[in-house]
Amino acid sequence: MKVLKELADWAYSLAAALALAIVINAFVFQPTRVVGSSMEPNLHNNDYVFVSKLNHTFAGVPAYGDVVIIDSRVFRDRSIKDDIADPISTYLSVAKITEIDNHIWIKRVIGKPGDTLEIKEGKVYRNGTALDEPYIKEGMKPAAPKKVTVPSGQVYVMGDNRNNSSDSRYIGPVPVSHVLGKVVMVL
Repeated sequence: MKVLKELADWAYSLAAALALAIVINAFVFQPTRVVGSSMEPNLHNNDYVFVSKLNHTFAGVPAYGDVVIIDSRVFRDRSIKDDIADPISTYLSVAKITEIDNHIWIKRVIGKPGDTLEIKEGKVYRNGTALDEPYIKEGMKPAAPKKVTVPSGQVYVMGDNRNNSSDSRYIGPVPVSHVLGKVVMVL
C-alpha cells in the first residue's frame, strides 16, 4: 500500500509539472529550434532560440524588425488547441523525438497594418522609403515589382536570407493571431 501511494504521489507530481510546463510554453515563454537557412546570416539551421509568447497571449502587434515565430497556415483560424499543441511538438523536436512541424516559421516583421510595401529593384520600400536592412544576407535578386498594403490586424514578414525564404511574399500578410511570439534570446 505504501509503495502504491508513493507511486501515485510521484505520478501526480509529474503530471502537474508537465501541465505547468505546457501552460508556460503555450502562453509565456518557449524554447524552439531554427529549421532552415531563411534567417541567415543572423540565425542558422539548428540554432536554439527563446521566444516570449506574451505579445501573442495579449494580442499585441509586434514592432518593426522584431524576429518572430509565425504559424504559416494563414488561411485557417488558430485556436487554443493550436497554442497548446505547438509547444508540445516543439519540445519533442528539441529532444529530437520528432521533427519540428514545418508550419512554424521564423521571420522578421517588415510591415504593420496600413503600411504600403513595395519590392522593386531588389529593395523593400515601406510607405515610399527604402528600408535600411543591415541584417539581410544579400540584396534580393530583382523580380517583377510587387506592391501590397498590409490589412488591419495583419503584419508582413520576410526572412533575412531574402533569396532563400518562404515568407509573406509567398503566403501574404500574416494575421496577428498567427504571430506566436518574439525571439528574445539566441543560444
